[in-house]
Amino acid sequence: MVAAIDPSRLIACPMCDLLHSARSAQDGERIRCARCRTVLESSRPKAIDRTLASAATNVILIIGALFFPFIKLEGAGSRQNATLVDALSAFGGGLTAPLVLVVAAFIVIIPLMRAGALCYTLWPLRFGRRPYRHAARAFRFANSLKPWSMAEIFIIGVVVALVKVAGMAEVSLGPAFWMLVAMVAVLVLENHNFCRWTIWRILGQDSTV
Repeated sequence: MVAAIDPSRLIACPMCDLLHSARSAQDGERIRCARCRTVLESSRPKAIDRTLASAATNVILIIGALFFPFIKLEGAGSRQNATLVDALSAFGGGLTAPLVLVVAAFIVIIPLMRAGALCYTLWPLRFGRRPYRHAARAFRFANSLKPWSMAEIFIIGVVVALVKVAGMAEVSLGPAFWMLVAMVAVLVLENHNFCRWTIWRILGQDSTV
């Protein structure tokens, strides 16, 4: 008779779906998938502190990017400052109106919701307290939003557009643009420090559910 396997003791590789027995990584150790060598878990000192700090920083940067000047155009004797909200509202009429919602979701709403969900999940863990109610759902929600945060794609698109506009007017980048660039850099650092298996274990939930 085959003994039943506890699903909470298994980790599925995010790349090839191979199941492994879950165990905690020791100091300096990386646990890799036996098939594709993807890192499943690694020991990162103060990972919760750094991930929480990254999420809180992203909230501040996103809110700031909405109100500070995003781009400055100067030409033909006139000067104009445009915020990120102005840039989005420029597409607000006609057939391009749905584009406003899509772009706003990818570069503002989704990153803000993900950062907020991470802060909600990690804040009590940082101070050794019991997780807030529905913390597991919030953490699962944050993980599901990760692929849809596309601020870096927006930055690349803006740079390409500026190359074309530069021949018609003098263009300078405002603080909001650099805030979005900083947000992308913070997200890279967050992904480096992020280990969802460790957080699931602290939450006492099955990460495969």
